[in-house]
Amino acid sequence: MSVETCTLFLDKKPFEFKVEGNFFWGEDKLLFQPEDNVISKVPWSNDGFGVVNAFQDNEFEALKTSIVKNIVKAFDNHNIDYPEDFQLKDYHKVVTTNEQHLQVIDITRNLTNEDFDFDIEMLAERFGKILGYKLTSFVEELGKSHIQIRINRPSSLDINPPHRDGYLSYWEDVVNVWIPIEGCTPQTSLPVLPGSHLLPENEVLRTESKGAKINGNTYYVPCILKTKAGDLKMMRPNPKEGEALLFSPFLIHGAAVNRSDSTRVSIELRFPKMK
Repeated sequence: MSVETCTLFLDKKPFEFKVEGNFFWGEDKLLFQPEDNVISKVPWSNDGFGVVNAFQDNEFEALKTSIVKNIVKAFDNHNIDYPEDFQLKDYHKVVTTNEQHLQVIDITRNLTNEDFDFDIEMLAERFGKILGYKLTSFVEELGKSHIQIRINRPSSLDINPPHRDGYLSYWEDVVNVWIPIEGCTPQTSLPVLPGSHLLPENEVLRTESKGAKINGNTYYVPCILKTKAGDLKMMRPNPKEGEALLFSPFLIHGAAVNRSDSTRVSIELRFPKMK
């Protein structure tokens, strides 16, 4: 076990944080399957990600309202005081300690369709038409759907390390969906490393799953420290309100540091390809 410095470039600006873990270079093989993968039919397949329209009419506001309800429910469960007119962008003014934040996200990071007053399966159908494959919200290995509300306070380490979801078996054959809800800007939105899903494992220096610790927290996903090309030079696609970022589970992404004065809230969905 060693402590390494993960150095990234986000929008050409450096960002560093310490990671504790056992780092190794992988084998000479490509985990991404170029043929018949969930993004193989779209023009941005080689980039590994694309921004698409996600909502119609009042659908976005309905989803946002349901997200607020879930966060307020977490407040209530842990006796966290909040104003009647609570707004997502002011979350960091309500949740003022890391202990409180961990209590909230322990709930909001593991939700299912039933927790939302919104038709999540409708999004799976809509994105499936864009990708040319039938999708579902049900993850067979987990035996349920899986939805995560991401809450990222200003100037915090409320981030995942750079990683690939595809290292976890239940995310191997899904499309990742990242939807901005509140406070998503060029300084806060999710970074990706374009084309990195095409990198073989011997060009990636990483930990095992559940093998990275940042700021005292152990992460399910491995931490990718760098590639053979050097430090990660990531960019933020920054989908607008009402849009969604779709990407391969083998695309390197994460480290969504919030360089603003407001809390950033997004939602993550993973839709498997129907067999």
